[in-house]
Amino acid sequence: MITSTRRVSPDKSEVRIAFSLDDTSDIKDVEELSQVFPDLEQRLQPVPPCMSLRESVQVYKEHCRMAREFHHVKHEISVLEERKRKLLAELVEDEKVAEEIARLEEEFKRLTEENRSLVTLHSERRQQLERLCLANRTRQDSS
Repeated sequence: MITSTRRVSPDKSEVRIAFSLDDTSDIKDVEELSQVFPDLEQRLQPVPPCMSLRESVQVYKEHCRMAREFHHVKHEISVLEERKRKLLAELVEDEKVAEEIARLEEEFKRLTEENRSLVTLHSERRQQLERLCLANRTRQDSS
């Protein structure tokens, strides 16, 4: 640890500055963190810190953490937007299926009613034919 005490002027109090050349844990962390963040604009890229100032190193590390978080959030947004796109496509497909079901139900009702009418007509014609056949036999028997 190096310590220096200086008096800037006779009427000012002393200023003490202390730093250590042995404590390099922050510097090692910075070397591990020095990376480029392609998601960030150039003007927003973390600026390498002044290695002799612990606060500068801490600010740099925090900036890198926020850049990683930004990347994570941006990735999450793209995943969610893709999911939204797929859900909207499914919704459109579901709406088409619902329209087709409604059309088929309407056609089924129409055909069911037509079938009922045809069955009734068939029954009436069969009865009419039976009456005609019976009337014809009766005429033939009487002649």
